Amino acid sequence: MRTDYTSRPFDVGDLAPTWHEQLASWLEQARDAGLAEPNAMVLATADPDGLPSSRTVLCKGLDAGGVVFYTNYTSAKSHDLNRTRVASVTFPWYDLHRQVQIAGRVERCSEAQSDAYWALRPRGSQLGAWASAQSTIVAGRTVLDQALAGVTRRFDGVEQIPRPPHWGGWRVLPWQVEFWQGRADRMHDRLRFEVGRDDSWSVRRLAP
Repeated sequence: MRTDYTSRPFDVGDLAPTWHEQLASWLEQARDAGLAEPNAMVLATADPDGLPSSRTVLCKGLDAGGVVFYTNYTSAKSHDLNRTRVASVTFPWYDLHRQVQIAGRVERCSEAQSDAYWALRPRGSQLGAWASAQSTIVAGRTVLDQALAGVTRRFDGVEQIPRPPHWGGWRVLPWQVEFWQGRADRMHDRLRFEVGRDDSWSVRRLAP
């Protein structure tokens, strides 16, 4: 179970001027390559005692300020984020022999931003957000089905389902972003954007 990567060289001169432009470029290439869920990213958090946890979420926003995903604010990951205010995410593009890892502090998105994205969600996803108390223990699937049925009846005839107060966006504001590309003989290319105390960014190459 080992693959020897044959990607082309990847050096500082190949990078876009900023980390978010480089990420947007690689994200577009992942999408054009037909990868399933190219915007999927593994979100890692820890509780105040240092107990780690990870799960996959979808990147729904990308700009100079960071990457954005949406979730239930009462979920296990939101509890971690509320307490520690830091996280990391990894985009794992295995078929392209690439990954991007971001570490930084987190903040909640504005109400307006969460409202705007909520309005774009499919109705079924909106109903599910109201029905599920994410991360809580339930007695069985029937409980979830009954909750969804109840919410569906509640909003029957309601054209615009309101956003639940417990649901919205999180933004990861990076202090470092690493671009990794697999190379032969495990001599991979690793280029990392780092922000300094003066808010300026530099790029460093890391040993594989």
